[in-house]
Amino acid sequence: MKPSGPTVLPGKGVATLDLADEHYPAWLRTIPDPPPVLYCDGSMEPGDRQAVAIVGSRQATPYGLRVTDALARELSALGFTIVSGFARGIDAAAHHAALASGGRTVAVLGCGLDVDYPSGHASLRTEIAGSGAVLTEFAPGTAPFATNFPRRNRIISGLALGVVVVEASEDSGSLITARLALEQGREVFAVPGPIDAPTSRGPHGLLKQGAKLVETVDDIVEELLPQLETMRTPLSQDSMVTGAGKRRSFAPKPPDLSSEEQVVLRVIGREPSHLDDLTEQSHLPAAEVARILLGLELKALVHQLPGQQYCLKKR
Repeated sequence: MKPSGPTVLPGKGVATLDLADEHYPAWLRTIPDPPPVLYCDGSMEPGDRQAVAIVGSRQATPYGLRVTDALARELSALGFTIVSGFARGIDAAAHHAALASGGRTVAVLGCGLDVDYPSGHASLRTEIAGSGAVLTEFAPGTAPFATNFPRRNRIISGLALGVVVVEASEDSGSLITARLALEQGREVFAVPGPIDAPTSRGPHGLLKQGAKLVETVDDIVEELLPQLETMRTPLSQDSMVTGAGKRRSFAPKPPDLSSEEQVVLRVIGREPSHLDDLTEQSHLPAAEVARILLGLELKALVHQLPGQQYCLKKR
């Protein structure tokens, strides 16, 4: 019987993960056609189940890059792993923003891990492998054939709770990712753009078909709350107020707290404190504190204020 756990390819520094491997991404197992084998440079962690994919045009506009940077940074600050396709434009901006925020990001390739594509992204790939993972189902030496990328896209959507399309033309591969996300039961989000811009046609078409409109990161988090709830212990009786002003009530049950959650909770007061201050006082990594804070917020113990400020929720 094959032993459980990743297998390192000799001389490559790359792990192979099959469907029976405990490190194989949990969400990816649930799609209709999961890749039998993944090649992984970096590491997949349990927290990567809380992931959002951000995809879009290679010919990104300054507006698209600005929106992508803001969304990826804010999602990273909330503890989400950012998944994208490592392409130029929107994909690269999403990876860069997650890294700049000290968060985790996962890049999915349409070629072998040893293939330099797209050219000029070698340093970005190294950074991603150090703060997340670079994944592909294609064996080393596989060139980036055009037919590889639709297959790659199903992995991008399969790794995430939802897919955000920022900019895309009518024939963009990002729309394939959105379609696959729907087939996989994932949430689909779209960022509106100028009505006369070719890169707005893809997101606007998705909005006409029922995709969730994204104006702020709250629009994404609110839609994902039901899934986030099932990934944690049941929340308290208190209601949450989301960014859209809607209230969600949860079944009463005192939440069980991990030792790390208790540490963070002890340094939060009634007066707002910035994420950086909480990180310093808790002596935990910034990305871990961000994940914990989101969990405490979902358990209705902590309230987030604008500007990455947090305080205890009033009872």
